[in-house]
Amino acid sequence: MKLDAISHRDRNAKILATLGPASSDRETIYALFKAGVDVFRFNFSHGTHAHHQARYELVRDIEREVGRPVGVLIDLQGPKLRLGAIENGKLSVTAGQILTLDQQNKAGDSTRLPLPHPEIFAAIKAGDDLLIDDGKVRLRVLTVDAQSATVEVLNDGVLSDRKGVNVPGAILPLSALTDKDRADLAFGLSLGVDWVALSFVQRAADIEEVKAIVAGRAWVMAKLEKPAAIDSLEAIIAASDGVMVARGDLGVECAPEDVPVLQKRIIRACREVGKPVVVATQMLESMIASPVPTRAEVSDVAGAIYDGADAVMLSAESASGSYPVEAVEMMDRILRATESDPLQRVTMQAVQAYRDTTTQDAISAAIRTVAETLPVAATVAFTSSGASALRVAHERPRTPILSLTPHLQVARRLTMVWGVHSTQADDANSTDAIVAHATEAVKRHGFGEPGRAVLVAAGTPFGVSGSTNLLRIAWLE
Repeated sequence: MKLDAISHRDRNAKILATLGPASSDRETIYALFKAGVDVFRFNFSHGTHAHHQARYELVRDIEREVGRPVGVLIDLQGPKLRLGAIENGKLSVTAGQILTLDQQNKAGDSTRLPLPHPEIFAAIKAGDDLLIDDGKVRLRVLTVDAQSATVEVLNDGVLSDRKGVNVPGAILPLSALTDKDRADLAFGLSLGVDWVALSFVQRAADIEEVKAIVAGRAWVMAKLEKPAAIDSLEAIIAASDGVMVARGDLGVECAPEDVPVLQKRIIRACREVGKPVVVATQMLESMIASPVPTRAEVSDVAGAIYDGADAVMLSAESASGSYPVEAVEMMDRILRATESDPLQRVTMQAVQAYRDTTTQDAISAAIRTVAETLPVAATVAFTSSGASALRVAHERPRTPILSLTPHLQVARRLTMVWGVHSTQADDANSTDAIVAHATEAVKRHGFGEPGRAVLVAAGTPFGVSGSTNLLRIAWLE
């Protein structure tokens, strides 16, 4: 069954879903899109370039069939800190046990463990904690020098070969880009991906490093999963094109009770300045193995929507779970139900959008006011770079936002943005042509009926990025 090219999602928040072993064939990817996916995530912590390319080509084939842009995000693995090998593969430890961590290339035993990361020893100090295997075992640093550290085990547990190490109390002197990431990034850009998500961001300079490589070929998203990133939150948001609340590692390095507070803080900070924000990790975790979610998970997803997040993400639920399509269908139902609650808009609008002293922001603010006064079917934003659509979405207006851009890649990027129905369309070269294009597009995409208003935001000179200075009110006939 082919999805009608003129249909649109009857909701504002977007769904970002991960592709993987459970969602690698065309039929399943198509079913995921039809169920509600707006952007597909390719997780470069798993899979080969050949696997990712095959899935990418299927997504683009489906995009051509349905006649509307589909976003693609690649998620770079980032630096993974791990223990070295351990004799017999694992070691039981008890609270109070003293161990030595060093950089020697030999298997660990009951007195010492290999930790082949000099950057850790350069950053930690006495009193810091090291978290092993997502915090299942916690070690406290007693003494440290450039080559080794003495640690105390704080809880009983089992250490295994190559388990991950988190260092919540320190800013590590390493780039957020590994050699693997650089190769993956080059490959993703060669495919033509729309978003690049950078893992384990610690500072704004990490984002700036990636953006220098990307050179405008994609938008860059900062994954916030380290306490150090929270300390530099405003600077990281300013440097990024979007932000992901990556609650998995954030929940390891921070106290669990702090994660909801940090999530709301990050969403609010992004909303205030108008940067897209995604809430991710364990949103419908139980649907990896169950056809229905827990009630707590449903409330968790709804909470992100009440706060006005641009998108919510599925990870293993759609990548490797037993019910990938059902998980997307459930996510879609939760989003629609939450947005239908009048309290959702009241709660979302509790965040005040910061406005720049620009014509563009003045017009976006006016659109919100007019949409609360007239029977508006949709706002049409003509955009070259995507900036105009972003600023309109920043205001969270009551009406759908129909974005028209001559650039397919810009249209794909905007599929991540709250309220934006993104389309590629020919450029217009006069005010009359803009109004005609806008009203025709609103009708063609099923947004309104005769007698309703259409708000048109555009710029002169026509086709120049960042020149939004025109607001027209037209009426559907």
